[in-house]
Amino acid sequence: MSRARQPPLVTGISPNEGISWTKVTIRGENLGTGPTDLIGLTICGHNCLLTAEWMSASKIVCRVGQAKNDKGDIIVTTKSGGKGTSTVSFKLLKPEKIGILDQSAVWVDEMNYYDMRTDRNKGIPPLSLRPANPLGIEIDKGRFPQKDLEALFPGMSADFTSENFSAAWYLIENHSTTSFDQLKTAVVNLKKQANKKNEGSLACVKGGLSTFFEAQDALSAIHQKLEADGTEKVEGSMTQKLENVLNRASNTADTLFQEVLGRKDKADSTRNALNVLQRFKFLFNLPLNIERNIQKGDYDVVINDYEKAKSLFGKTEVQVFKKYYAEVETRIEALRELLLDKLLETPSTLHDQKRYIRYLSDLHAPGDPAWQCIGAQHQWILQLMHNCKESYVKEQKGSLLHSPMLDLDSDVRPSPIGHLSQTASLKRGSSFQSGRDDAWRYKAPQQVVFVEKLTKLVVSQLPNFWKLWISYVNGSLFSETAEKSGQMERSKKNARQRQNDFKKMIQEVMHSLVKLIRGALLPFSLREGESRQYGGWEMKSELSGQWLTHVIQTVRLSSESLTALEIPNDMLQIIQDLILDLRVRCIIVTLQHTAEDIKRLAEKEDWVVDNEGLTSLPSQFEQCIIHSLQSLKTVLDCKPGEASVFQQQKTQEDVCQLSIGIMQVFIDCLEQLSTKPDGDIDTAHLSVDVSSPDLFGSIHEDSSLSSEQRLLIALSNCRYLERHTFLNIAEHFEKHGFQGVEKITQVSMESLKELDQRLFEMYIEFKADPIVGSLEPGIYAGYFDWKDCLVPAGVRNYLKEALVNIIAVHAEVFTISKDLVPRVMTRVVEAVSEELSRLMQCVSSFSKNGALQARLEICALRDSVAIYLTPESNSSFKQALEALPQLSSGTDKKLLEELLNKYKSSMHLQLTCFQASSSAMMKT
Repeated sequence: MSRARQPPLVTGISPNEGISWTKVTIRGENLGTGPTDLIGLTICGHNCLLTAEWMSASKIVCRVGQAKNDKGDIIVTTKSGGKGTSTVSFKLLKPEKIGILDQSAVWVDEMNYYDMRTDRNKGIPPLSLRPANPLGIEIDKGRFPQKDLEALFPGMSADFTSENFSAAWYLIENHSTTSFDQLKTAVVNLKKQANKKNEGSLACVKGGLSTFFEAQDALSAIHQKLEADGTEKVEGSMTQKLENVLNRASNTADTLFQEVLGRKDKADSTRNALNVLQRFKFLFNLPLNIERNIQKGDYDVVINDYEKAKSLFGKTEVQVFKKYYAEVETRIEALRELLLDKLLETPSTLHDQKRYIRYLSDLHAPGDPAWQCIGAQHQWILQLMHNCKESYVKEQKGSLLHSPMLDLDSDVRPSPIGHLSQTASLKRGSSFQSGRDDAWRYKAPQQVVFVEKLTKLVVSQLPNFWKLWISYVNGSLFSETAEKSGQMERSKKNARQRQNDFKKMIQEVMHSLVKLIRGALLPFSLREGESRQYGGWEMKSELSGQWLTHVIQTVRLSSESLTALEIPNDMLQIIQDLILDLRVRCIIVTLQHTAEDIKRLAEKEDWVVDNEGLTSLPSQFEQCIIHSLQSLKTVLDCKPGEASVFQQQKTQEDVCQLSIGIMQVFIDCLEQLSTKPDGDIDTAHLSVDVSSPDLFGSIHEDSSLSSEQRLLIALSNCRYLERHTFLNIAEHFEKHGFQGVEKITQVSMESLKELDQRLFEMYIEFKADPIVGSLEPGIYAGYFDWKDCLVPAGVRNYLKEALVNIIAVHAEVFTISKDLVPRVMTRVVEAVSEELSRLMQCVSSFSKNGALQARLEICALRDSVAIYLTPESNSSFKQALEALPQLSSGTDKKLLEELLNKYKSSMHLQLTCFQASSSAMMKT
């Protein structure tokens, strides 16, 4: 972007003082790039733009106007550099009355001089009037202040041609230091001038005295001859002869001078006509000059000439002048129509609009051109908006193969300095744009590109529209032409009357903007009739949350740009409502898409278990939620003037239900993974942490997962979700301002616990039932009878087999998750103890050896799993022992103790797993 020019600087003016209408030359720097670049010139506070003549970037010529200030700066204003400064000043002098013979820069028209003494026009040169120095001595101007003399001689004047002439004032002003002898000389000069005036008529007679004598002699001779003849005949004859002579003389004179006199009359007529043409050539040449200046675009010159002609010939009664002035009016009327067409022409800049309005105002155009321009601009903006929508809808329906590529990392929105360097500095938020890879691009949907284009259009056009109205309201449309206070007051009055009409225009533009965006993004929010006008888009699929976030950012920036224009908030409230609806919709869509993404997490389960018995599924679930909430951060944050997105109860309920749905979707995903039949499971392998020192056993990488192992992994994930993941997610919900987090957590926890319990019961059923079912056949194997048995030699194999099966369960659980061992083992022990108690209670009677055998096996089992005993299993073992006869002799007790020790010694290796877990059991 090119750097702006420096402001104008006036460094000199010549002359630096003078009266009004003095022609001055202004010199300086950066005084404009051309005549059109010069938009303002004031001297002593008076606008001199109309008389200004731009010569170069360092020179301007103009005439000083009638200013109120005696001294002031010379300020030049240009389009390129703005308002300038001045290092010099101009002093405005009060005009003095100029004497007839005083040297002056003003040319006095001698052809029609006005004689103030006789109060009538005389076609005589001013040199025939009284001299400027009637005393005939040297004038010595005194230094008496003019104001003091005016106060000393109120109502009088020092001008000797004035009716209120004061001789004392004249002498004080012009001869305050003159000597007395010189004043005597002045008296003598005045007397001489008076005598010359009285002798003027006698001098005329003296000059023609011989002519008078000759005429007198001729008359006397004729009179004497008539008296000497004395007869009537002679008198008649002489009279007749005299008449004949006179007639012949007259005819001869007519013949001799008729041609000369005719030529003289014709020359006088021609001279008079040429004189009239010369004196009034301005009017006669004006129609042609108007045409030429209109073609060159010099409308200021045309208006200036028209004002001059109107003041001189507007009320003339001379037919020739009337004819030419009517021709001028015809040209001016055509100019009015031309300027009005240019004013209403679109597109047009604000500067041109103001210029044409001032021209029409100076030409006294009928109507209100400024309001007509505002109305045309309003209709043009509406038409642009609808044309924009139609073009993008047509492009979408035209099934074009590609649309503009939009990089979410780059700023595709209009720069705030472009439209509102006029307004304010706006900075785009970086939360949505940061952290993106350069290769991460999206193909922009047509609706997004349309909203970008539409908002850019409104933000670029509405500021000029608003500023035009502001200029219309404060009357500044006419301030640069002259001090036309009456015109400004009329403009302000019209603006007050049309305030409601303009408000409706702005509201119509805002409603159209909002409804067009709703038609593209929220068609369900429009009424049926509005859908036809503002909709028409093919909604194959709804925009994603990321694109909606991008659109929200675009609309927000547009709202900030319009707010910076100081447009009343009530007119922009509809945009805030749109932003709120877009934010709500963005949250809903994002949560819905998040639920769909979480559904697909089941496909990403690799069943790789870490040393805590967890797969990556809980972490993926948590990261998915966090990423979704982070993408909504700019949407959830409230900008100035925006309301909270959760202010409506319905929005709170919808978001709460969607959040619960997301949690439930993941819970269902866990259940599906854990209960999927073997045939539906993709080939996956279980990997274990071989660095674990407590590793009892491992599942080889090439062995497929069994359904029991998947249940264990699911139980381990459920345990972690309950204790960590769900609580972390709840914290993130609260951090982002979600409402009803307690409800979301409570419902999700209950659902998770239900799934956990179902999966646990399934696993216990898989593992405990076979062990419990093997007890009864093992006890009575080989037709064993409690009433008839040998002396016990040790624990029978069925119990050892049951213990080995329990150890196998322990190993399997321990391999997946050590934390699940106590929970599983206690339930397995409870099931085995309960079954053993039932079997003992079902025996009708025991022999001595049978009772000892039964007690040995019950005690051996109880002591082996003592670390996993619960009140329920203890109660079952107690009931089983109570069903047996008590040992009566010490020999039996000693034998029982020896056999138990023998059993524990032989099974020491197998029972080590239970002992090694004691510390973990106690912590759990």
